[in-house]
Amino acid sequence: MYSRGVETVPFHEKNIQNENTRAFYRSVVVPKSRHVIRTGIIEIRDTGTLSFSQIHFFPNNDSILNDSKGENQTRRMASPQAREWIGIQQFPAATQTKLLELLGKLKQEDVNSLTILVMGKGGVGKSSTVNSLVGERVVAVNAFQSEGSRPVMVSRSRAGFTLNIIDTPGLIEGGYVNDQALEIIKRFLLNKTIDVLLYVDRLDAYRVDNLDRQIIKAITDSFGKGIWRRSLVVLTHAQLSPPDGLNYDDFFSRRSESLLKVVRLGARIRKQEFQDSGIPVVLVENSGRCNTNDSGEKILPNGTAWIPDLVKTITDVVSNGSKAILVDKKLIEGPNPNERHKFMIPLILAFQYFFVVKPIQKAIKDDAKKENKPLWELRDMGLANRKF
Repeated sequence: MYSRGVETVPFHEKNIQNENTRAFYRSVVVPKSRHVIRTGIIEIRDTGTLSFSQIHFFPNNDSILNDSKGENQTRRMASPQAREWIGIQQFPAATQTKLLELLGKLKQEDVNSLTILVMGKGGVGKSSTVNSLVGERVVAVNAFQSEGSRPVMVSRSRAGFTLNIIDTPGLIEGGYVNDQALEIIKRFLLNKTIDVLLYVDRLDAYRVDNLDRQIIKAITDSFGKGIWRRSLVVLTHAQLSPPDGLNYDDFFSRRSESLLKVVRLGARIRKQEFQDSGIPVVLVENSGRCNTNDSGEKILPNGTAWIPDLVKTITDVVSNGSKAILVDKKLIEGPNPNERHKFMIPLILAFQYFFVVKPIQKAIKDDAKKENKPLWELRDMGLANRKF
């Protein structure tokens, strides 16, 4: 059953996969048996098809809370239960072994879950990187269609470890930073903890400009400078032939340094601030044309198996001693301007009283004493004195 406010219309579970709608959120009630009903909230994009695997069901009494008048509707969404990470079985045995070893090291450090935020411009390969990491097609990718307008969170569990990856829409619209997209991302992340930020760009983008700097500044203003201590730069389309006169490693080094310089400028990071832990740069190749080694692992032109290398770099960032970023209401809305410098109000009032009000009062009294009184007032004063 579909529920839209207090209006309900028939809805069948089999129709979910092909349902297209312009609403972002809908309540869905799916009969589990004759006497049991499961209630859930689904997120549906403006266009496209919603796969059934993206629907998460929650207890009936937690999904939708209506007030007595039915005017306000509050949705409480628990974190969706992570599905078993079956995609890891699609990797070659060597890659599986390395990944499980890396996740096992995190568990030894009492880290049982990891939330990765993926951000960057549109069309740089964010969604493809998410799919490559999970080993499943969990996010739709189409070279001829624009990205989705809302973030998507993918959760997978393996051997007691939970991996959450949040794919986000591109941050550029019409040559400017898309503030609306950034606001949607922040609201989506409310009460979530960001363990690692993947800032994604393309290796074959030869130039950086002021727009890159604006993106970095927008991310910094939204989540704080500390998020860059928990970040790494991911360069996609790594299987390329560098320009004439440069070998692969030199080109990678120059491209990395130019982008890291923009990150430092946009985030207002002084060199001495991150001397202990610089921002790492990792190469990625998501296409099916990626070369493989004898073990079947996808490798870069320099021979590096990039999926284990990316995961290792992520675990290194998690273990660098910096704090994860909790996205709370204060971080999203920023400091309350009414609270800013509030402690100075008593000092300002005291200053005004002793250095403004008191001198004015004294000046008025002095002027009153020096004032030449009119004859009629002096006459009245004299009569009064003689009377007493």
